[in-house]
Amino acid sequence: MKPFLTENFLLKNDFAEKLYHNFAKKLPIIDYHNHLPPNDIANDKQFENITQVWLYGDHYKWRAMRAFGINEKYITGNATDKEKFLKWAEVVPYTIKNPLFHWTALELKAYFNINEILTPENAEEIYEKTSKILQQKSHSANGLLKMQNVESLCTTDDPADSLEHHIATLKDANKVKTFPTFRPDNSFAVENTTTYNQYLSKLATVSNININNYDDLLKALESRIHFFNESGGRLSDHGFEQLSFFENDIYDIQSLFKKVKEHKVLSTEEVEFFKFKTVIELCKMYHKIGWTQQFHLGAIRNNNKRLLDELGPDTGFDSIGDLSQAKALSGVLNRLDSTNQLAKTIVYNLNPADSEVFATMVGNFNDGTIKGKMQYGAAWWFLDQKDGMEKQINALSNLGLLSCFVGMLTDSRSFLSFPRHEYFRRILCNAIGTDVANGELPADEAFLGKIVSDICYYNAKNYFNFK
Repeated sequence: MKPFLTENFLLKNDFAEKLYHNFAKKLPIIDYHNHLPPNDIANDKQFENITQVWLYGDHYKWRAMRAFGINEKYITGNATDKEKFLKWAEVVPYTIKNPLFHWTALELKAYFNINEILTPENAEEIYEKTSKILQQKSHSANGLLKMQNVESLCTTDDPADSLEHHIATLKDANKVKTFPTFRPDNSFAVENTTTYNQYLSKLATVSNININNYDDLLKALESRIHFFNESGGRLSDHGFEQLSFFENDIYDIQSLFKKVKEHKVLSTEEVEFFKFKTVIELCKMYHKIGWTQQFHLGAIRNNNKRLLDELGPDTGFDSIGDLSQAKALSGVLNRLDSTNQLAKTIVYNLNPADSEVFATMVGNFNDGTIKGKMQYGAAWWFLDQKDGMEKQINALSNLGLLSCFVGMLTDSRSFLSFPRHEYFRRILCNAIGTDVANGELPADEAFLGKIVSDICYYNAKNYFNFK
């Protein structure tokens, strides 16, 4: 199959080409949300083959393979790495119009200088070639990151994590700076009292605080927030189907915590109230310490119960949810803003029907204290493809200020995913270049180039202020 990636891929006019090549292409990357394993960066892991760095944990590819009729043995099963790669190669040509087609081509070109489509005919040769290249120091975990000019990145970490690997990278000038992100979902996951009490014991150990009541829980979490901050962390993150909001305290939070400690099952409403109260208290802590808080909203996870039981979570059975979002989001943000305890906030939606809702909601809480304080986040998960990125750019442009946007992220578990920043930058430059070509924006290269540079790098650098 003939190569199709040219230097002007996705750039449809001369002005778009100028914006990309002169302003966006060579900028460093700040990847402020991903799921990379920090131990691989700290230990500068050398991958044995391309399957390990490309297919392990990648549920985007796994979903496509299942759709194509590939047996689970070759996806998450006990087939060899080479067999899994060869099966993936069977699928790739048939991913046309899916972002996997573009991502696969971009990644093979960026990391291995392979400018051809992966097919069953060339799969074995590419497997051997890439696996050999991956043995070189230039293609270690840090080498792969540096090839894409990654300046810093933020992983996603539980409050009880030791952060030893993050600390190691920040002390080693040869390692890409890896900052932790505080993801406290387990700290209010009271649906299962057995699991929750086990988690409390772990949190008590690392915080050195006996957690006997709800106030103790908050003290332990605040202690861990300070530990994360001392370890370079500047962000928190929360993943919800939808936020919960209660106008009034209809339950006593101390009593609910006592019930959970005694392994008594809470009602659905009690669970939601517990989550709401804890999130509000955490958000106040984030504001106090000067962090950015993130909310990822709208995913319905683990839809296929049979395969969840067989394969576990995060294996490719999540989807977009059609959930009501606006009212509770407004309530939570307003509750925090009413006492001037609303931290810098990034909100991500998964349902494209909610794009304008989210874009307008964040604008309600900008107060002039910080440029771009409230962010409508990057196209996320099922939306981080060409159509989704264009719609996010347009929604933000129409209803807010695109010029203040902190840019793209990978949200990935793969060290080969960073050409997604290139993908976004090309799409951004083409969107602005198209407006110039249509006479809707001035053909001022310096002016628009500065805005492009800000969105791709400088806004994030100033917003997060990593040290």
